[in-house]
Formats: sequence, C-alpha cells, structure tokens
Amino acid sequence: MTTLVSPQGASEVINARRTESLDAPSILKLVQPETENLFGLVNVVNLIEKAVLAVTLSNEKDEVLGHAAFFDYPNVASVDQSKWEDWLGAFFDCKNCTPLNTLFLHYFVAKREYSHGVAREIVRTMFNAVPEMHFCFLIVPNGAFPDSALANIFKPLDKLEGVKGPDNCVVFLCHRHNHVPVLHIRQARVEDHDDLTPIFNRQSDMLKMTYGDFFLAELIEAQDENMQCLIAEVEGTAIGFMSVCNIVNTGLLNECFELGPYHGLSKPHPDDELEAPKTPTPSPPTEPEQMSDDKPASGRSSATDRSTDSKQQESTMDDGRKDETEKTEEMKSEAGKSEVTGTASKVSQSVTGTADTETRVKPKLSEAALGESSSSLLSHGSDHGSQKSATSQDKPESAKSSRAAASPPAQSLSPKPVTPMIPKPRKRFVPKYKGESNAFCIQLFIIDERYEMRSVDFLPKAFEMFPDRDFCAMTVPHLVPEFPLLQKFMRATPRCPSILSQELYLFHGAGLLKDFRVRPACTSDSESVEKLVSSLDLHENLIADLQQFNKARRDDDGTEIQAYVATCNQKVVGIAVVRIEEDIEYIRSHYNIEDFIYYNHHRRDEHGHLYHFALNPAFAHFSKHFLKEILRQGHKTCLYYPVYPPFTSREVVGKHSLVSAMNDMVPVRPRRQITYPLEVLGSNAPSERVLQTKEQYSLCHINRKLTLEPKVVINARIVVVGASDTGVALLETFVFCPHLRFNNLTLISPHGLPGEMPPDEVRDQMMGTSHCYSQDEYTQTSLRTWVNVVYGKMTAIDRKKKNVVVNNSTLVPYDHLIICTGQQYQIPAPTEADISRLATSNEAPNSPDRWFRGTPPKNVFVVNDAYDAAVTLYWVENHLVNSPGKALVYGNCLDAYCCVQTLMSMGITGDRIILVEPPLNYQTTCFNNETVDAAVLKAMKDAGIEVYSGYLLAQWNDGKGGEEVITASFTSSTKPIRLECEAFFSYYKKKVDYEAFRAINDACLVFDGRLVIDASFHTNDVSIRGAGTITKFQRRYHADQWTHSNFNLKEVGIQLANTMLSLFDPTLESEREPPQEIVNLIPMYRSPKIQGGYLPGGYYYLHIGKPSLNVPLDVQMAQRDCGAEWITGTPGGTPDYFRLHMNQYKTVETVTCLSKQPIDTSNIICLYGLHERYLNDPAQRCVVYGSNDFYSYFRQPWCLAVYHDRFADFRDEVRELLVTRPADGVEALEEKVRQLIDEDLQMNDSQKKNLKNEFSTSRSKRAVETRLLSFLSYNYYHLPMYAKPGMV
Repeated sequence: MTTLVSPQGASEVINARRTESLDAPSILKLVQPETENLFGLVNVVNLIEKAVLAVTLSNEKDEVLGHAAFFDYPNVASVDQSKWEDWLGAFFDCKNCTPLNTLFLHYFVAKREYSHGVAREIVRTMFNAVPEMHFCFLIVPNGAFPDSALANIFKPLDKLEGVKGPDNCVVFLCHRHNHVPVLHIRQARVEDHDDLTPIFNRQSDMLKMTYGDFFLAELIEAQDENMQCLIAEVEGTAIGFMSVCNIVNTGLLNECFELGPYHGLSKPHPDDELEAPKTPTPSPPTEPEQMSDDKPASGRSSATDRSTDSKQQESTMDDGRKDETEKTEEMKSEAGKSEVTGTASKVSQSVTGTADTETRVKPKLSEAALGESSSSLLSHGSDHGSQKSATSQDKPESAKSSRAAASPPAQSLSPKPVTPMIPKPRKRFVPKYKGESNAFCIQLFIIDERYEMRSVDFLPKAFEMFPDRDFCAMTVPHLVPEFPLLQKFMRATPRCPSILSQELYLFHGAGLLKDFRVRPACTSDSESVEKLVSSLDLHENLIADLQQFNKARRDDDGTEIQAYVATCNQKVVGIAVVRIEEDIEYIRSHYNIEDFIYYNHHRRDEHGHLYHFALNPAFAHFSKHFLKEILRQGHKTCLYYPVYPPFTSREVVGKHSLVSAMNDMVPVRPRRQITYPLEVLGSNAPSERVLQTKEQYSLCHINRKLTLEPKVVINARIVVVGASDTGVALLETFVFCPHLRFNNLTLISPHGLPGEMPPDEVRDQMMGTSHCYSQDEYTQTSLRTWVNVVYGKMTAIDRKKKNVVVNNSTLVPYDHLIICTGQQYQIPAPTEADISRLATSNEAPNSPDRWFRGTPPKNVFVVNDAYDAAVTLYWVENHLVNSPGKALVYGNCLDAYCCVQTLMSMGITGDRIILVEPPLNYQTTCFNNETVDAAVLKAMKDAGIEVYSGYLLAQWNDGKGGEEVITASFTSSTKPIRLECEAFFSYYKKKVDYEAFRAINDACLVFDGRLVIDASFHTNDVSIRGAGTITKFQRRYHADQWTHSNFNLKEVGIQLANTMLSLFDPTLESEREPPQEIVNLIPMYRSPKIQGGYLPGGYYYLHIGKPSLNVPLDVQMAQRDCGAEWITGTPGGTPDYFRLHMNQYKTVETVTCLSKQPIDTSNIICLYGLHERYLNDPAQRCVVYGSNDFYSYFRQPWCLAVYHDRFADFRDEVRELLVTRPADGVEALEEKVRQLIDEDLQMNDSQKKNLKNEFSTSRSKRAVETRLLSFLSYNYYHLPMYAKPGMV
C-alpha cells in the first residue's frame, strides 16, 4: 500500500494490481483531451487484452485512479513489431536495449490531481514486477509532448550523431536506476549486525531463540574460504543478507532429486556411472503365460504384499569444519531461507523399494519434459537407461531414466477388451557421479520486503565468491511460499516419491548472462539443434519440421511454419516451432479459452499452435520470455499446445514433441457439448468445424497477458489416496486454478489415474456409471500432465513423520493427506453354513459382511474399475466363452445387472448365466422404480437367465476349498441352493478395503464403520482429511443416515478442494486452523445424484435425482409436497419409458429413462433443477396436447439452448437483473414479490397479474430480452438454429 498526496493536500491510499477488462469503463472516465493526442484513439479493452503488462492503481474503495499499458514493441504503425530493434538502432544509441530488458508504454491515464504520483507509482510497479526490465520507452507523435506527470519520468532520447531521427514520432526513455536501482552487494562486516537484526526479528525470531542474540555476528565472523556472507546495501544501510557455502552433499541430493540434466551437480569424471547396467534378456514365458500376439498378458494382482523393513542411513557433510561453522550451517529462517543442504539427514532406503515389491511411479508430464524422467506423449515411449547430463551432452534434456519401467502398462488398440501387461518393476537406477562438487549452496537468506524483487542482485556476487562452481543450490521447506529469488531458480524434480523434507532449487551461472536472444532459425542452426534435442521424446518430429522450415517456410499443404531459436553468446540453447492454429473454431467450442481471452479481440491468424519447445535447463527462467518473443516475432497473441492420452497412436500425435514449457502455460477446461439432433436440424446445425470428430486431447494455453504474470507456486506435498470421483474432482480443481501451480500433487492408486486405457465400449458397460466423468473428460483434463502417480495401495500411515506407506515398502511423505478411496466390492466371505443340514441364513455361524482373508479362488472376480473389467473380460473371452460352464453373478446392485448384460454381449447365452441376489440392504432396490424392476426381471427371464433372490453365500465347493470355484452354496430364509459355475462374479455389498481400514485404524484415526470426519472434511488429525463414500459424519451431527454417498461425489470433491484452497491461495482468506462450528449441521450439496448403465434386455438406463435418503418411490409420491410425475412410453415400447418428476415448485427433481436406443445423457442431465417454464411446460403438453414421447420432445430444436454449457450462467445473469434495483429508490421485482409473500404467504391471481403487467412495462423485461439475445448471439457457433433480430 502507498499513499498519494494531491497538490491540494488530499491523500489516497492506493493499491497496484493487474488491469482487468472490467476496468475499461472506469479507465475511459479518466481520459483527458491530451490523452488522445499522445496515444491516439484506442480501444481500451483491446489494449488491455494485448498488453504484456497492464497496471491499474485503485484506492480503498476500488475506484480506479490510474492505468498504464505496456507492450514489448513500439506503438508506431509503420514499424514491424518483430523488427523494432533495427528501427530504434537506426536513430538512437540504444545498443543495450533488447527485448529482454525493454518495454514500451502504449497508454497512460490518471486522475488529474494525482497524475504525478500515479505515474511514478506505476513505473515503479512495472520495474518491480519485471526485474529484468531496465528501459521503458514512450513514443508520441510529432507535435505532441507528454504532460508534466510523464515528462518528469520520461526524457528525450539522444539521437545518433548526424542522424535526423524518425519523421513521425518523438522517443522518450525512462531508466530503471531512477526508480528501482540495482542493489549494491558487498561482503558482510560484523558492524552490519545492527542493521540486519530488525529485519530478521520482523520475519522470524526462531534463529534468535535458537542461537542467541548475536548469532548473526558469529556467523559473519566465521567466514572462511568455504563460507562467505554477502550484504545488500542501500544508502549505506544493510537491507539484505546471504550466506553461501561451497560444501554441498551432492550425493544426498542426487539420491533424492533428478539431477541428470545437471550432471549431479558434479564436474564430469571418467568414472561416472551414467547408464544403468544392462539386464539379461528374460527367458520366454511358460506355457500358461503364452498369449496371442494382439492381446498382452496380465497376471492377477495379489491381495497381499510382502512387507520389507526400511533401511535408514545417515548422510552427513564433511566433518572437518570449524565448530562455529557447523553451528551456522544448521541455521534456518522461515522467511524463505533454506535449510543448509549439508545438514545431517536421514534418508530411508525404502523409497526405492526392493526388487520384489518396488512400487511403480509415474511422474507428471509437465516436469518430465525437462529431461528428468522418461515420461512420453505416447504410452510406448522408448526406455533409455541413461542419465547423461545436459552438461556432458550439451543438451537441454537428459536421456530418459530407467524408470520408464515404472510407467503404466502399454495399452492395445484392439477394440475388444484386453488386459494390459504389467511389466515387473525393477530397481530404480540412480547415476553415480565421481567428480568434484560443481555447486555451492545458499545457507541463509533474508531481505527487507521493500527490496525483495531485487533479490536476484545477490547472485553475481555469490558466483564471484566461488568462480569454480557452475551451480547455486538452495533448499527450502515444502511449506515455505516461493519468494522472488526462487522465481529465477530451476526447481529440481524430486525422485518420485522423495522423502527429503526440502525442495531443491538450482541456478546455473550461465543464467546471469543477459545476451539471451530469440531469432528465426536458419540452416546453420540444424546441427546445434539436433545436438540440443537428441534426448527429447519424439525429437525426430522436431528435426523434420526444422528441415521443412529451412527448405520452404511452410508445409507441403501450404501451412506456414515458424521456427525460432534462442541463443546465448551466439550458441543455440532453445528451439521452438509454431504453426497457425487451423482448428481455432473447434478449440473455442470445445474448450473454455474465453476464461483467458476475449475471443473477438484476436484475429484468426493471431492464434498459434505450439508443436515443439525445448530449452536448456540452465536458461529455464527465460522460458516465458522465449514464449513472449515467439508471440511478438510471429505476430501471434495466443499459443495452444495439445496433450494426447497415452494410448494415442504415433500417427495421431503427428508432428508434436513433449514441450518443456507446460509449467508456464495454463490448462484449459473442456466444455460440455450439446448432443445435436442433426436429422432434425438439417442446414441449421452448427458448422462442420464445430461438429467435427477429432481425437480428444487436453489443452494448454498462453497469451500475451500471461507472459509476464507469475504463478503462485505451491510446494506443499498434497497426497490423495484413491482415484475415486471425489479424488479426481479434487485434483482437477487444484490443477485448473490458473494462477496457482501445485508442484507436489501425488495420487496413490492401485491402477493409477482413470481414463488411461483406450476407449472400449464393452469394458465400460460392465459397470454402472455415476456420469461424474466420461472417457473424453478424463482425456481432456489429462491429470497425468500435472499429477505424480504412485501405483499401489495405502497400507499404513505414519502420522508423526507424515508418511504414507504404499505396498508395505514405499514411503510417500505428505503435508496434507486426503483419503478418498471410496468403498469397493470385495471377495465375498462365505458364512460357512452347512446346507446339508438345511441351514437358513439366520443360522449361519459367520457374518456375510466379513473381510475375506484367504487366497481367493482363481475364477472369482470383483470389478471395481476399468482395469478390473479389462482383466475380467480378457479371462471371459479366452476361457468362459468357449466352454460350456456357467457364469454366476452374485449381487443385487446396478453393477451386477450391467455385468449380466455384458456377459451376454460377449456371446454367453442366458441359459449359462445365473444371477443370485442377496437380501436387500434397504427397503428399495437399486432402481427404486417398479416399472424398471419389472422390465429388467422380464428381460432376464426371457433370455433364460436363472434368478434367485434373497440368498447369501454359504460355501464354495462344499467347504472343501480348492484353487477354483466349481460349486457355490447359498442359504436363504427358507431352503438353501447349490449351484455349479465356472466363473463367479461378486457384486456383494461395497465396503472399505481391508488394507485401507487397517492403515486408518492403526494410525489411530477415528473409524466408526467408516472414516469419521466433520463438516469441513477434517479427521481427528488436522493434516488428514477424508471425503467420499469411505467417510461418515461425526455422531454429534445426529445425521447417521446421511453420508457423502447420498450426494454427487464430484461436487463433494470440488467442495473439498475449495475448502483447502484457502490454505494456499493468497487471494483467499487464510485458514490457520479448522473453523469453529456455530451449529452442528452437515453440508448439503445441490448437484443431482446420477446413475446409469446398460441393462439386460439391451436397455439403456439413466436416473437423475435429488440427493436424498433411500425411501421407496411410492412412499415419496404419497407425501403432500412431492409434486407430480408425468410418464410417457413403456419399457421396450414405442416410445420408450421416460419418467419426469417435478416438485411442488414446478422444477425438475427426478428423471428416469429406460430405452432400447442410446440416451442423449448429457442433454437430459441438464433438465435437472429447471423450472417448467424453461421447458415450455412439458407437463401441460403431456396432458393437454397428448404429447406421449418426451424423448422426441426434448430433442426438438427449441430446447437446445437449455443444454448449452453457459445456460446456467445466463440464468444467474437474469436472476441478478431481477434482484437488482433498476434505480435508486425503485424496488427490485424480487423485493415486491417478497413483500407480497410475507403478507399473505401466497399470491392471488390479481396480485400475479399486477406483477406481470409491471414487469412487462419495466426496464427489467427489456434488460432480460437484451441479455437473452446477447447470449444467443455470442454463442451462435453452438446455437445457429435460433433466429437473430433482422433474420426474419
């Protein structure tokens, strides 16, 4: 905050922030007559949209006092923005001005009485926000002269001797050193202690409490050839301190971080071990393991894991240091100071596991591109067991690590369900470096907050202290926010998982060079580029594109290619290839790019498609500048980069390679699409560019506004256990926060992220669906780009050390742990009732709800996810289909019925299928609809399926055991049955997995049938949260019947993420501890609970309902306030069955569909919560007009706008119009309605008529109509079937 004082003495406390487009009206109010003379007539919104930096000053009332827009090229129409250096250099002596350190002021306005202070503060803010900037130009037309506010800052630029100067403009220049000077750095002296102590005390008193009042003086006195102390000085006063040391435990760091690109922070040595030892060729599989060529093999995963003791060893620094130095090496500062790298640290060897139990790990793509791992755009990327560094190879990326074996299994593209092969995990290879250390570390760092943006000024002096070292290293605790100094460092990727409780940041001495330039590539660059990118995944595509660019500057089909190289000291250190984005209409219609840009302010040729981007890690802090230069020199404003799923073929990936700039880009949310009735729309359908079918991908984006906008970096280790809908929604919410970057998101799941397997209709039909996520949505979010995945089960939690144990062997440390494993179907445990004695279920000696703890029979299957379904269907296809045996399905849930239908789809006839239904858990069936129950039962009986209801599993093989189930015995309330089967599919009661229960219980987390949480998701450990079906609310809420199972689990996950964001997002109010609950109420959620599936009889089933308890439908409809239901069609009839239920407020509360034809699911879901007026009174049409087909009714063109993904926003806008007063002293329509209801509770016909007349004659009606036309017009590419004004 800064205070501005006007010449009249008035003062304003101001705040500097980035300009938003919503500021445009306020900015226009500040325009003076001289503004147009200086800058011309400009479109302010367009200016804000295209500026690389736009700054606004506002007061405490959020009133705009001033605004400035900065660009990276001059505002001279006759000057090509990509060649301004040549133009400026022709007239002026400005050889030190480069695109890296120069900006141009394109626009400035200010409130007149504060204009001088506003101009100074904006320029100061600009130089502070962009530390690399040293020059700012102001160019005005001839005959115009800056007003006094700007004239005091910008001075005329001296022309070259004998040069006239530009004809049409005058150039002024502002220097950094007049506003935010570069700090003077010198060696520390003991007398600096008095200046520095207050700075330390303001930020942390931990050092003083630990080491005494004079710790700083002792540290300065302890300087020697190995440890130096530096001071930043302003006007003779010390304002910053840095302690650097050249003793670094590079061995420890190499064990815990991916340091291959940096040659392990060591100097090259001939004995370096950079490649994994070659393994012998495996012997051929035995006969039972032989599989057909197009179907990989899979073994069933074991239910138990061998436990291995973790070994620990202590790694220490050189002990030959002075006592004082040893003392200072342990000093820490919480204000962004790193823990000394050399302090003794205990590192558990269990992170690597053992040869038998090593847990597979898949690092995220956004960091893999830096050469630190083997992640690939394709699932079958090459596996190189090498860790050669960028230094030794002169490449920006290292060769890929041997952890390629840890990537998820390659998937077959066969349309039939197949089982992916799981490669046996092998011990992770860690390179060994024998050379001397090539790094020094920052032990302690602090700086006055007023000067923290100049922290980077310490680095030249620090490297001067140790001229023989190339790297500066700094470690900081995970929970310390990333401060300005670290923004110039490269974050080393932890070996996944890493148990070192620090983040490692590195800076290469070459990064101090300011001769970083970007230019178009040329033929002579080819050899350097090939050397640079040889270890990059799909680098051959990059080389081919570069050759094509050098050959013709465009593709064979005429598409223009732009290739740029980044150079430093005339050496190529980066390469990028861009083409025009040909599918921008598809991108606009399928992705929410308008969250980041105003689409109409960007020409079609200003959208670029990034195909390749590689930059030497030593210059990673210039990555955004490289992108900014690509946009400027290529005359682009936006860049897009697609990330395809791992099963995508190499042909589809096409000419892309994995780029190293994804962390600088923002992920773009996909948009829900309307299912169009094309046969009805005809020529009124959207264009082919919108409707075209393409391979799905996730989208990354950057535009000019984002190139100088840093993200808030979150290093907190957030570990999510379970890839349930809740867990995926949580991760998705974190990932799609555009201003945040979570570096340590980790998912623990036995089969990794969902959606990683290729689409398979039969496999997906084997289970019901909640419609929280579809295969396309998993692909379009691509969490694998941003989330590390640990394949395995949580087997223990160490709350004291904050570690999760996976597969009894691997430690995954956490700062925040979220348990959302959900509940799964388990191998059923027979009750061991003796049916030979005609025992009933009540006489069973054991509970049917026990956990099964033995070795499961080979032909007993439980299906909990797509991977289990693939394994099961592979066995069915290769064993059951071709044998005469029967399949027994045990369960009465939706998934059991889906399994029955899937077995029939695989070719197993109904007379070979047995369905045994256990007694109902609740009063209702899984459908809670007698019509659907009857239709499904009839379809099964018509197919010849044997159905037994009310039975519990008693014995397998008459209690004699065996590797396979041959017979299964069941008891009921009457007589038992004994059935023969060749395969047993269990869908009996979902419950908490045993390993999860044991881990939770042994960690002393409260478990009461489920994990107990409060209304804010907290368990009894403040660092551990729970969500989803594994949880229940504390008993103090007196709501035992309500759990997260009753709600939409995706909404639960989003709410959990929003609750946690207050811990990380500086724009939100921080939550230091769980808030006090005033009333003990559980949270309620509004999204509908949805279930669907493919049922016996070939029925497509969809049910959408309000979150509620399990109450029989007839009981619900018997209540007075239940509303009314309308039903059209019958199951299997013409039309098909469609039930629409509206509550007493005439809004849609329940929809049930049962159809032989595929259902437009995404459209029908949109009906939930809509008032009947939005739907043209379907109930009235059903009764009065005899409309008997809701399927056809809701496929009519008039209702397509209701299905639009932005229709909910439109409804909110309309509501806002009706609740906002049209003028001061005039009541809003909502206020009038509330007054009438408060008086009489219900309005009579006369009152309703008066309200309608008043609304029709008011400005509100016109405003609503205007907003509706704007909605249709802006989204016309999706909704061309609606007529616009002037068309009729």
